[in-house]
Amino acid sequence: MSAVTHVVTVPGSMLKRGFWLYVWRVETPKGEMLYVGRTGDNSSPHASAAYTRMGQHLGSAKTQNALRQHLRKEGLEPEDCTAFHLVAHGPIYPEVEHAPGLDRAALMEKHLPLRDLVGAMEKALAEELKQAGYRVLNTVKWKHPHDPVIWETVRAAFEAHFPKLVKGLTPKDLDKLQVAK
Repeated sequence: MSAVTHVVTVPGSMLKRGFWLYVWRVETPKGEMLYVGRTGDNSSPHASAAYTRMGQHLGSAKTQNALRQHLRKEGLEPEDCTAFHLVAHGPIYPEVEHAPGLDRAALMEKHLPLRDLVGAMEKALAEELKQAGYRVLNTVKWKHPHDPVIWETVRAAFEAHFPKLVKGLTPKDLDKLQVAK
């Protein structure tokens, strides 16, 4: 294998910790596949930056590399994929401030409602992408409701990158969008 040079540009704002929603768009030998995720831990009062999750998803830590695991279930190694595109929106909510005097229980009490709202939007996004005809690798299981006002703003941000999400488009409209690209 010969060495090649690659360039990745990351905006500084993508380093901001908080609650993010993101979609990986993966160009694979079997066609485009998506993975929907979020930041905001289930077991700790932390919410990392979207940038932090990028490397974790494709790394070797089994508790963090969900995208790698889903690709392998499809018979694909990430290194054999053509490209990985990350569409990240956030932070929708800031990470809970770890102020002096707040113990872990108090931090979790503030963290969980935000995590639940973002988890609910993660589920809604994954389901709507599937319904729109995208191939989503993961199924998001979440029982909490989302905030419909915030969801519309978040959804609109993803519509810009996933045109089949746009409400009211007919199949003919979608065909025109594809031809225009």
